[in-house]
Amino acid sequence: MHEPNLRVLTSPETPLRTVLLALHGGRPVSRAPVRGAQPAYRRMFPLARAGHRPDVAVWVLRNRVRGWNEPALDAVGDARRAIEVIRGAHRGARIALLGHSMGGRVALRLAGEPDVVGVCALAPWTTGDDPVEQLPGRIVRIVHGDRDRTTPPETSLAYAHRARRAGATVSRHVISGSGHAMLRRAREWNAQVAAFSADCATARCPR
Repeated sequence: MHEPNLRVLTSPETPLRTVLLALHGGRPVSRAPVRGAQPAYRRMFPLARAGHRPDVAVWVLRNRVRGWNEPALDAVGDARRAIEVIRGAHRGARIALLGHSMGGRVALRLAGEPDVVGVCALAPWTTGDDPVEQLPGRIVRIVHGDRDRTTPPETSLAYAHRARRAGATVSRHVISGSGHAMLRRAREWNAQVAAFSADCATARCPR
């Protein structure tokens, strides 16, 4: 079994209770390796740091390859293995998943993993076939820019409606004037991540 490429950005100043794991975007199909300088990966660093709190550690995952790659779901496998590593390193800690674009789709898919208390999906790539039954009982925050042309905000709205019908509590936030790269209104994106981290830091661990 492969070891995930994980980078610890911040460590807590008090006893660790929560780990925020950031998951980057990618492409529907690609076997190309993810390089450390690639924008999709690097973009997660400032966003992930926005979730730092005294009792929250922040980790960033670099996927092996750039693609989602149906039916292999390489990005899902990488993130699941990263969650296992976190559970092994910090037993009993809450795990919060923060994902952008494809990473948001991965985070939502893995919301039902043990010790995961919440998911924050930024400009997520979602489809009508994505499962939602794993979401009830978790914190679910979806954030989308209204000028996103890569993953249109209407798709995450439809996903949120399906999730609510399945019994999930979903908060969805629209950032006016911002697109898929989340560069405009960056402070608002960061504030959403910070609020999500605060919610997860006090959530009860599902069992």
